[in-house]
Amino acid sequence: MITITAAAKEELLIPVLRYGTTTLSVSIPQAYDTITYVAHDRDMPDEQSSLQRIRHALEVPIGSSPLRELAAGKTSAVILVSDGTRLCPTPLLLGPLLEELNAAGIADHAIDIVVALGLHRKHTAEELERLVGAEAYRRIRVHNHSPLDEDCVHVGTTSFGTPVEINRLVAEASLRIATGNIEPHALVGVSGGVKAMIPGVASHRCIEANHGLSLQVKAVPGDPDNAIHHDLEQSLAFVPVHFLLNVIVDHDRHVLHAVAGHIIDAHRAGVSEAAKLFVVPIKKRYDVVVVSAGGAPKDRQLYQSLKALRNAASIAKPGGTLILVAECPEMLGNGIFQFWIDTITDRDRMVAMLKQSFVVGAHKILHMDEILRSHKVYLHSSMPEHVTELLGFVPAPDVEAVIASELRPPDATIAVMPFGALTYPTSG
Repeated sequence: MITITAAAKEELLIPVLRYGTTTLSVSIPQAYDTITYVAHDRDMPDEQSSLQRIRHALEVPIGSSPLRELAAGKTSAVILVSDGTRLCPTPLLLGPLLEELNAAGIADHAIDIVVALGLHRKHTAEELERLVGAEAYRRIRVHNHSPLDEDCVHVGTTSFGTPVEINRLVAEASLRIATGNIEPHALVGVSGGVKAMIPGVASHRCIEANHGLSLQVKAVPGDPDNAIHHDLEQSLAFVPVHFLLNVIVDHDRHVLHAVAGHIIDAHRAGVSEAAKLFVVPIKKRYDVVVVSAGGAPKDRQLYQSLKALRNAASIAKPGGTLILVAECPEMLGNGIFQFWIDTITDRDRMVAMLKQSFVVGAHKILHMDEILRSHKVYLHSSMPEHVTELLGFVPAPDVEAVIASELRPPDATIAVMPFGALTYPTSG
C-alpha cells in the first residue's frame, strides 16, 4: 500500500529499514511518503495457515491431475527448489510434495532435490540443510545444480535460438516438479514457473542466450507476455515440467497465496495474484528516494540488491538522489560481475562491450548504467568503500547525514521504500 506520513516538517521522523538480519533506524527531518507493496487484507499468516494454503493448492490443481495421480507408475522424481537468495519457504513445500510422491509409490530413495542455482554460487552442506529443512535433508539427496556443459544435456533449440541444455539428472528423471515463489521480475517479467528450469537448472550457454534477449526486449515487471519469457516456455516442448507448486510470499516468507498444477496455467493464475500485491501505482516522482532491499536474503549481495535500486529509480526525478541500504555480506555476489568491475577501465567501455556481446553476470553493469546516467546513488553496506566507489556509487556510512545534505531546497520531496525488492512502482 502507499502510505503518506502526515507530520510537520520540523518533526524528526524515523523509519526502520531492514539491513541483513538486523535493522537500521534512519531519522528524516521532514514528512516523507512510504512506498511499499500492498498488504493483504487477511490476518497475518503463520506457518500453519501457510501450510494449509499449500495443501489446498495441491488438492485443487489448475489444469492438471493431482500430483499423486501423475506420479503413479513413475520410477523417479526430481524436485527443483529455489536457492538461498529467494524468499521461497521451501521446507513448507517439500513436506506435502514428499507425502504425495510417497503415496503414489515413489520412495525417498528414488527422489532427488536439485537447487535451481542458475549461475548463482553453490551452497555448502549446512546451507543445503537449512534451505530444504532438516527432515528433507535427512531423507532425500540434495544437489547443487552445475551449469557446466558436461553436467547438462542438449535437448533442443527454441525459435529464438536459445540452446536448451538442462541438468542431466533433471532431464533424465521420469517426473519433474518445479517449486518457487512468484513475484515481478525486471528481466523476464515474472519469477516462478518455468524459471526453475531456465535459468534454474540450465547450462551457462543456455542462460546467457536467453538473458541476452534483454538487449532487444524490455519486459514489464509483473507481466510474462514478452519474448524472453516466451523463450523460456518454449523449452518445455523439449523437457516438460510435469507439475508446479508455486507460492506468493511476503518478506517474512508468509504464504499469501499458493498455486499448483500445470506449469503454465497454474503459474498464470499466480501471476495475476502477485501483480495485485507487488505492482504499485505511483502518481509522483521524488527528489530523494531511500530504499532498502528488505534485508536478508534480498540484500545478501549487490547482484540481488540492484533489483531494489532499479525499482527506486523508477520513482525518482531525473537528476534525483537514490540511497540504497543493503548489507551485501557476500559483496557483489557474482565472480564475472566482480571481474569486470575490478579490471575494465571505465563504465562506458563496459557498456559498449556488453552491447556488442552480452555476458551474463556482467550484464548487471547495464542495469547500473541506466540508473547512474540519471541519478546520484549512495550505498550503505558492509562492503569496503573502494568497492562501492568502483561501482560508481558513493559510500554512505552515515545515511542520516546524506539525507540531510540531499534534502535541498527545503521543499524537496523524499520517499522511503522499506521493501524495495518486492515493490514495483508503475505510473497510474
